[in-house]
Amino acid sequence: MPNIKQAKKRVRQAEKNRMRNKHHRSTMRTAIKKVKAAVREGDKEQATAAFTSAVPIIDKMVSKGIIHKNNAARKKSRLNNHIRAL
Repeated sequence: MPNIKQAKKRVRQAEKNRMRNKHHRSTMRTAIKKVKAAVREGDKEQATAAFTSAVPIIDKMVSKGIIHKNNAARKKSRLNNHIRAL
C-alpha cells in the first residue's frame, strides 16, 4: 500500500480509470457480438445495421486510447469480411 499522499491519489485515479475503461471495452465487445450473432443467423440487413452502429463505438475506443488504431482497423475489417461473406 502506498504511504505518500500522491501515491494514494494515483491508486484512486488508476482504479477509476480502470473501471471506466472496463465499461467502454465491454460496450465495444457487446457491439461486436451483435454483429457476429447477426452473421451467424445469416441476416445480412441486421448484420449491416449492427456493423454500422459498431464502427463508431470501435473508433471511439481508439480516440480514448483504450485500444490501438491497428487493433480497431483489424476488428472492423474482420467484421466487414464476415458480412461480405453472407
